[in-house]
Amino acid sequence: MTHLWVRAEQRQNEERVGLTPEGAQALIAAGMRVSVEQSAQRKISIEGYASAGCEIVPENAWPEAPTDAIIFGLKELPDDGTPLVHCHIMFGHAFKGQHAGRRLLARFRAGGGALYDLEYLVAEDGRRVAAFGYWAGFSGAAVSVKAWAAQEAGGICHPVSSYPDKMALVEELRAELAATARPRPRAIVIGALGRVGTGAADLCAELGMEVTRWDMAETARGGPFPEILAHDIFLNCVFARPGTPVFVGPDALAAPRRLTVIGDIACDPDSDYNPVPLYTAATNRDAPVLRVAKNPPLDVMAIDNLPSLLPVESSQDYAAQLLPSLLTLDRLEKGVWGRARATFDAQMKRI
Repeated sequence: MTHLWVRAEQRQNEERVGLTPEGAQALIAAGMRVSVEQSAQRKISIEGYASAGCEIVPENAWPEAPTDAIIFGLKELPDDGTPLVHCHIMFGHAFKGQHAGRRLLARFRAGGGALYDLEYLVAEDGRRVAAFGYWAGFSGAAVSVKAWAAQEAGGICHPVSSYPDKMALVEELRAELAATARPRPRAIVIGALGRVGTGAADLCAELGMEVTRWDMAETARGGPFPEILAHDIFLNCVFARPGTPVFVGPDALAAPRRLTVIGDIACDPDSDYNPVPLYTAATNRDAPVLRVAKNPPLDVMAIDNLPSLLPVESSQDYAAQLLPSLLTLDRLEKGVWGRARATFDAQMKRI
């Protein structure tokens, strides 16, 4: 019997989950065993999973799970160096040259487990079967607008926390913008045709902002791009990969510019292909931006778990997208899971 073990997220402020009680009920009806860890921070309550027929297990008990259990989480595990003996489903951030990712793969090699990376669960056409991208874009654009409004008030963006729904966030932003003396900021979104860019542009539209939308055609000539500097806010929605151009480089800090906020929603500072090489570490809820220039200011927003600012909506959306693939977990060697395993195996040969 296929055994899916949904672990509690161990990263601070990570309130999302990749399986809803309704989805768990569907898996159980299909003949799977589902264990769900208790969690002090998950926004979807444990009672729903119990009612769906899941086995409820203690928080962070997954290291003692049966070795044939498939451990399912979203964000990274504690970087403690212990060997990993299970098959894990999560965002590993390990296949694009990230330094922490190399350590993670070494742990799988030591323990004999395997990583089915959620970023690399793809259909036959290469498109991801599930993504949080829309909510990353929506939330990342929101925090970037907050950063711009804070600058207009003579300060820097305050700590942020999760919201019960997107309208609560939008209404708060409208009030913050209304308190400034300037017109709405002008934004440019790169990667505007993708899920992330769509979410970012939708947030800007909700606020009545002017948005320039760029995608591959506009960036094909290679960067950096001085046009970005003519906007108040730049929202990068392109994930780093070989061949990605630099969009805004260090020379921009001394150049004439209107730009005062960069929302690096893709957030790959640890990658060799980072298209916004102005910072080296992600920001967080407590310190949402990093000020990289002072006169005029330039703040970089690079929170790397943005969808968790809207944990219920983003979890429900993502879980619905992923459920059809989870229903095929009894065939790990085929389809979406077989392709993900082949990606993992290829990466392991390189370390």
